[in-house]
Amino acid sequence: MINMNIKQLRMHHQLTQEEVANHLNVSRQVVAKWEKGESTPDIQYCIELAKLYNVTLDNLVKYEGEVAGLGVPPKGKHFFGIATLGERGQIVIPKKARDLFNFHAGDKLIIVGDEDRGLAIIPEQMMNSFFHMVKSSFDLEGDK
Repeated sequence: MINMNIKQLRMHHQLTQEEVANHLNVSRQVVAKWEKGESTPDIQYCIELAKLYNVTLDNLVKYEGEVAGLGVPPKGKHFFGIATLGERGQIVIPKKARDLFNFHAGDKLIIVGDEDRGLAIIPEQMMNSFFHMVKSSFDLEGDK
């Protein structure tokens, strides 16, 4: 798995094996062996590769992009899977997403949309905080 991720990331960033090797201070042959799965980089090289490609170490090592047909996501970006829309419009947010964003049963979520970019789900408390911040900045300007 790591070998495919290393190769996919290198190609996505339009780097040659030689360029990656120079960055890591190893030979091109070492990078080629990593990509073929003939050897595995040690943890220090994995850390450097994750930094080079701006991905998490966890995703570099074990992301299964071929399942979803997607590449390794950058830090802070996630692919949680696919949700199926029910007959009445309901969706189930994947457990990993609920845990990461601390969603619980009964939480209110705001759904916003852009016809070109799609839908977004925002926790009500986050939207309320944003509106409060905007209102406060307008209040401060009115005091001038």
